[in-house]
Amino acid sequence: MGYGGSHENAAMQLGKSGDGGIDGIIDEDRLGLDRIYLQAKRYANHVAVGRPEIQGFLGSLVGLGASKGVFVTTSTFSRPAVDFARGIQQRVILIDGARLTELMVEFGIGVRINRVVEVKRLDEDFFSEDN
Repeated sequence: MGYGGSHENAAMQLGKSGDGGIDGIIDEDRLGLDRIYLQAKRYANHVAVGRPEIQGFLGSLVGLGASKGVFVTTSTFSRPAVDFARGIQQRVILIDGARLTELMVEFGIGVRINRVVEVKRLDEDFFSEDN
């Protein structure tokens, strides 16, 4: 998506026990002047991420002195979770499974081209008498 430029260590995956509620870090720019912190949850479609998970992520951001975060899930977010994220001082973007899928297709991440359809139209200039 263009974050961090192309330099090494523009993104780091954490996501292990003791990660402090942060699964990854992305440099927002090539110089690493600002960072975006990530949290990811793989939930079943019928299990929504709730406000407590967003509050926990926010606590991690505050503990790190961070102002920006992205919370990604394969499922959805509950209404209280969405409302909470909108009302806080830190900038927390919520990406649900549907939006995640759109971004994956748009940026060609984790997807393959299955079929390409070529549509041809008649080139009328080819048949003009000026040729």
